[in-house]
Amino acid sequence: MIEGQEGVTWEQWLALAGACEEHGVGTLFRSDHYVSFSDPERAGSLDAWTTITALAARTTTLRLGTLVSPATFRHPSVLAKSVVTADHVSGGRVELGLGAGWMVPEHDQYGFAFPSTSERVSIFAEQLEIVARSWTEDRLDFEGQHYRLRGLTALPRPVQQPHPPLIVGGSAKPGTLRPAARWADEYNTTFATLDDVRERRGRFDHALREANRDPDTMRFSLMTGFVVGQTRADALDRARELTPASPATPSSTTGSTTTRSHRSSARWTRSASGSRRSPRSASTASCCSTSCTRISSPCA
Repeated sequence: MIEGQEGVTWEQWLALAGACEEHGVGTLFRSDHYVSFSDPERAGSLDAWTTITALAARTTTLRLGTLVSPATFRHPSVLAKSVVTADHVSGGRVELGLGAGWMVPEHDQYGFAFPSTSERVSIFAEQLEIVARSWTEDRLDFEGQHYRLRGLTALPRPVQQPHPPLIVGGSAKPGTLRPAARWADEYNTTFATLDDVRERRGRFDHALREANRDPDTMRFSLMTGFVVGQTRADALDRARELTPASPATPSSTTGSTTTRSHRSSARWTRSASGSRRSPRSASTASCCSTSCTRISSPCA
């Protein structure tokens, strides 16, 4: 996953995607933010789904997606159509990550409404349902607190069947777990300790069982930080650059990695690569980069 809001240019996106395909990295995800965390006065962001669609036209094997798109940015019908467009351009290589949204400054600056947490979670739940159903149902009627749809048959259908993978991002609380249990294919949680992961995984399993869904039919994944270096010394040097006030260790972070529990019942073709490394080159050195590693068993 690449933090695209940290000034990543189109030329760098092309270099990253090209390096991924050249070196067998199966998946390239990006954040969906409009304002930089580190340097908001100078760094900016290209729109996530516009970038993904453009990269889809310039790649042949790479899977692309967001971790995660905030429900506050787009109407669900627009989001669903954007993803389907990218799915057609890519020949079926995109995944949608969706969350409730959290970054206040980008909402203030761009004029997006930023309601209370409970209302954002409610908006997210309706968006997730609308997106999932619009990809598969004919003449969809939806009457919610935030959205109303009448007689929607959204054509064309996605290339991927039954639909592109849906990933929900959150901290494994009921507001995101319950909708995910009904509509999603993967749950992604972030920056958790091992004890946090065990606790969140337990809540995840419980939520799916309450929804009469086998937990083994849905991936549970973790986004967390790491440092990449050609050698141990190189990794430690990079860690010191990021955390100069504290001793550097191999676990210090430059970005985030996503670890996915393998699900034998997954319905989509994914890369068989076990380890996905962020490319290192002069053209991408300034990007905040991440990688993805899949494990073969659920978290204990």
